[in-house]
Amino acid sequence: MPVLALLSAVLVVGFEQFVQWHYGPMGIVGLLLLTVGLKAKSPTCSSIGAVVLALMVAGPAL
Repeated sequence: MPVLALLSAVLVVGFEQFVQWHYGPMGIVGLLLLTVGLKAKSPTCSSIGAVVLALMVAGPAL
């Protein structure tokens, strides 16, 4: 079980670093809002985070 927790933590940190590198600070803010909203079961917070991430991803296409 500890190996699975360690692997999960490494994947999360790696994904956060990728988002930071590719989308900058606003990507991290969106990811943070989405994560906190899901953990707290707050639809408003998770929706705002999802919209921020969607705008970051679709921004160049708009």
